[in-house]
Amino acid sequence: MNYFFKSWAWIEANAKQVVIGAGILAVAVGVASYYFWQQNQTEITAGQALTQLLLSTPPNADASQLVNGYLKIAADYSGTQTGGRALILGASTLFESGNYTEAQVQFQKYLDLHPADTFSAQAALGLAACLDAEGKTDPAAAAYQRVISGFSDPNAVAAARFALAKINEQQGKLAAAESLYETVARNNPNTPLGSEATFRAIQLSAKLPPATASGTPPASFDLNTKP
Repeated sequence: MNYFFKSWAWIEANAKQVVIGAGILAVAVGVASYYFWQQNQTEITAGQALTQLLLSTPPNADASQLVNGYLKIAADYSGTQTGGRALILGASTLFESGNYTEAQVQFQKYLDLHPADTFSAQAALGLAACLDAEGKTDPAAAAYQRVISGFSDPNAVAAARFALAKINEQQGKLAAAESLYETVARNNPNTPLGSEATFRAIQLSAKLPPATASGTPPASFDLNTKP
């Protein structure tokens, strides 16, 4: 009780400072509330813009037109999740249309803006795939390794391991390739990627001397699966 009276006496003695402090706090709360409300409204508007683009684009639309639409949304709503998704869609569309250089620029832009966000692993994988498609084998291998060691997205990591295994196989690093294939097969059972990885691991195991093969039994697979 004494604490209450002492506190009340202090408030009476410092009434002006208390009122000013309460006013500052109220303003801060109001500004924060408005900020989060505005962010939420911007996210809603961005989502509507992306939905409208997807619904209004015909199936046979020109890739460049679609890319321009995605990148415009990404620029107009930068900093939102929808803007980031639009940037990834634009980069992926560029990749699918064979414009690897520009796709690489957009994937890198996403990583610069969102180094550890929802689609960061996908962007890093896309960047590596661009380098791979351009025949830049060593930089691509390094980029795939960054996906493997730097991200936890299981799908992106599995795809990066498989792609890196193919590079190792092409370079004659058969034991390293076999080990990567086996890891993909073990971590992704009953999937198309896991089945293909199993098939390739068995093929490589037959080519390697017993002392060189990794020795890890690959996962079971369908013999009818094509590599």
